Amino acid sequence: MNRLSWVVLVAAGLLSACDRPAQPVEDPPAPVLSGPVSERLGPVVWKAATGQFELNGKPLKTVKLWTFEGSTEGFTGVGSKVTPAPGQGLLVRIADPTLRSPKGLNVPGGQFPLVLVRLTRIAPGGGWDGALYYATATHGEAVAYFGKPASGADPKLNETTTLIYDMRAQAAGAPDWTRATIDQLRLDIEDRPGGAFVIQQVAIAADPIPKP
Repeated sequence: MNRLSWVVLVAAGLLSACDRPAQPVEDPPAPVLSGPVSERLGPVVWKAATGQFELNGKPLKTVKLWTFEGSTEGFTGVGSKVTPAPGQGLLVRIADPTLRSPKGLNVPGGQFPLVLVRLTRIAPGGGWDGALYYATATHGEAVAYFGKPASGADPKLNETTTLIYDMRAQAAGAPDWTRATIDQLRLDIEDRPGGAFVIQQVAIAADPIPKP
């Protein structure tokens, strides 16, 4: 074969490849539980029979409660994959820290200082964070205003735990939450990619025994 014929064949091959439709890139399979799930004991318990949280045996009044039954209920990630979990819950595959609630919550922080996040780790991760940021009518998300869980942080693989944020004692910015109307939540679960979680419930609640 002379050089001209070889060039013609290569060009024809390239044109043929260009005519073929691009193949869709499939998402990697979702992580699944690899063993039995345990639940860490703590002061807050989810009661499936009544569909509510209890704190030290007392039912909690919630102004917002998300249970993710076949829907993301408006929760979104920036780079993380956020989808309904098989059965019930919100499946979050961590690529970046940010998971946001819907906007327009209109929650009076002074009346509802507790934020509860019940979740199960289904894939190991590289760096637990657990910071809870929030936006109000007067400020957006900022490192000057956030909370850390008083209980339930950093679950092990196949462990369910309930993160309890008491925003009366927020890690930075107190007493801002209790004086504000909360517009949106942002949960930074982990600050490195790789981990995966199923979030069963998220709630904003009142304390049945308010602090003086």
